[in-house]
Amino acid sequence: MRGQPITLYEREQIELYLRGQWEIRRIARKLYRDHSVISREVKRNKGRDGKYRAKDAHEKATKRSARVQTRKLDEDDVLRNWVIQKLRDDSWSPQQIAGKLKNHPDPQVAQSYVCHETIYSYIYEGEGRFMGLYQHLPRQHKKRRTYKGRKSPKNKGILYMTPIAYRPEEINKKQTFGHWESDSIIGSTRPALSVQKERLTQLVRISLISDMTAVSTEEVLRCRIEEMGAEYWESITLDRGTEGANHYKLRLDYHLDTYHCDPYCSWQKGAVENMNARIRRFLPKGTDFSQLTAYDIYVIQERLNNTPLKILEYKTANEFSREFIG
Repeated sequence: MRGQPITLYEREQIELYLRGQWEIRRIARKLYRDHSVISREVKRNKGRDGKYRAKDAHEKATKRSARVQTRKLDEDDVLRNWVIQKLRDDSWSPQQIAGKLKNHPDPQVAQSYVCHETIYSYIYEGEGRFMGLYQHLPRQHKKRRTYKGRKSPKNKGILYMTPIAYRPEEINKKQTFGHWESDSIIGSTRPALSVQKERLTQLVRISLISDMTAVSTEEVLRCRIEEMGAEYWESITLDRGTEGANHYKLRLDYHLDTYHCDPYCSWQKGAVENMNARIRRFLPKGTDFSQLTAYDIYVIQERLNNTPLKILEYKTANEFSREFIG
């Protein structure tokens, strides 16, 4: 392991062992690392409160490395212009750009590669900060920060719920197709969006609905299920918002399972939460959905379905889902 960078997995192990009050030398032996490496890792990357958190430590180390590489975009005109084009014109994220370069490189930049942290560093710390490139990022923050999600609505008497704790492991681990997450996006006026995302393939369906009532949500879900075929809908995971109150009717009519997140745990349906953030790139908060047509929503939906994703090894959701949908 000498000379090899510490991996995220190792950092997760370090965090776990530190919580168990293991000594540095014992952790080092467990990970087959020199104790000085582990000691330096903890000192350099612990939080301000003195606690070591694997995810934060990995981000710190990656950013530190990326700062050294940022000059690559400053010096390579072809690569820099290609990256900027993907950010501005195609609305790709830095992670999607880096994944494309690594897995399916464009002939124009076939011999070049930069990681996503290098791109972020260029945007926020390099020459990119003078071009306002942050405006083309998914959340358009002037300063880079961590997204913390949002709270789920309170449960107001939803009947026949199955808690997410009872959801089978094959769904949790994304081993089979047909398991969806559903959520809603609020506009500035009464109309809203109903969003469903399939967990394995990342396929998304977006619908314009007149309001966020249980009746409207049930109606659009029925349309989506019948449009694709009930055999492609094995389960739906929802939060505890009242718009999902009629879930049990879908269970009875289509023989699918429904699961509900714990209160204030929207992260338990993180796939669709992440998709909502991506949709907001096209429809920022405050957008009046009453000015949109079904075709407008379809265009956004298919743009998302045709974007390469890291989780799919940079295939698109449409490409990957063809393996499961006839």
